[in-house]
Amino acid sequence: MSKRFTSLAAASVLVAGAALAGCGQQRDADVYTVMNSSTDESYHRWDAEAMARCGERLGVTIEQQSVPAAQVMTKALRMTSSKSLPDIVQFDASEMPTFAEAGGLVDLGTLGLSTDGIPEGIVDFGSYKGTYYGAARSVNTLALFYDKDVLDEAGVRVPTTWDQLRETAKQLTRGGRYGLALSAGGAEDGVFQFLPFMWSNGGDETELDGPKVVEALDYWKGLLTDGSLSKSTVNWTQADVNDQFMAGNAAMMINGPWQVETLNGDESLHWGIAPIPVPRAGDDSVGPLGGAVLTVPNTGDGARERTAGRIVACLSSEKEQLTYALNSWMVPANARAAAAWRERVPELDSLADQVAVARSRTAQLGAGWSSVSLALQSAFQSALTGQSSESALKRAQQRATSGN
Repeated sequence: MSKRFTSLAAASVLVAGAALAGCGQQRDADVYTVMNSSTDESYHRWDAEAMARCGERLGVTIEQQSVPAAQVMTKALRMTSSKSLPDIVQFDASEMPTFAEAGGLVDLGTLGLSTDGIPEGIVDFGSYKGTYYGAARSVNTLALFYDKDVLDEAGVRVPTTWDQLRETAKQLTRGGRYGLALSAGGAEDGVFQFLPFMWSNGGDETELDGPKVVEALDYWKGLLTDGSLSKSTVNWTQADVNDQFMAGNAAMMINGPWQVETLNGDESLHWGIAPIPVPRAGDDSVGPLGGAVLTVPNTGDGARERTAGRIVACLSSEKEQLTYALNSWMVPANARAAAAWRERVPELDSLADQVAVARSRTAQLGAGWSSVSLALQSAFQSALTGQSSESALKRAQQRATSGN
């Protein structure tokens, strides 16, 4: 997930200016570049292998340019101003609307890409104002991870409702171990983790000071008051949460599938996964979709854009989605590929269930999501360190509305 946002106004000026100027550099006719955030050795290798397969299939060479996730947007903007954009950019889905809003992306539908077989929530994930700009290969969301040995020893079941989660977390809190770990830090990690509680309770990002949102934040405060959450929760990233869980300092945690490879590295840790508990039995556990989308920048070179579209179609094909998802522990975006993935990794079946009802963070607000995210981050810090949830969220709504 993205850890920073770029000013929409600045993006609009740069992207719109470049679009008017057209493509500014000579390119090798048979070499295409994909910019992504696959700086991790494993991810870089998996992407390189996929690009080699698609390049051979399409008769072109596909080169990978990887930069840290927090730098993809800023680097894309710099390259826009110098008219040197790559043929394909893989944006975090929460950042994609900024480029789309400014007219910097090509409608993938015009390049022949179809959304058939892709769940509506994932189509929204790659869309802006109803136009499909970004193809996801895989997606992720959050789930409840738990230490099987700790729960078995305490004789408790995996919680499914808020009441059960609060009671179980209190029961499992003892000594230096907390019942639950989650991220409520002042960054997008914390917002990502709050959304399942807000959305499952009927809260909405267009009304941050609404009673359902206040109730969700009060629930978090209750866990902190009980002592079931560490006071350091307000500083933890999702990586910190995973570290605490693996160290035995938390019996349960809210986290995502990107932690699975690390969890599996400790053979003594017997962990399980379940949907995030809901306010009332029978409610849907609605989490946020996370991940990245492949986009084709508007460079003004129609022929290259069409070939770039064919590359995106290949990289996001069912076969390539399944291969990528099995490597990365993410869930394929395509429904048929996801069904095959479930059969291969049944231990993560609960994650696929969560993805099926998950929502895009930017579906309602598009590029305006960044203001909401920043406002919520500030609200967590205030409410979890003493201010009332109602006051903190009232201020958050004011900030989100004004953009300050």
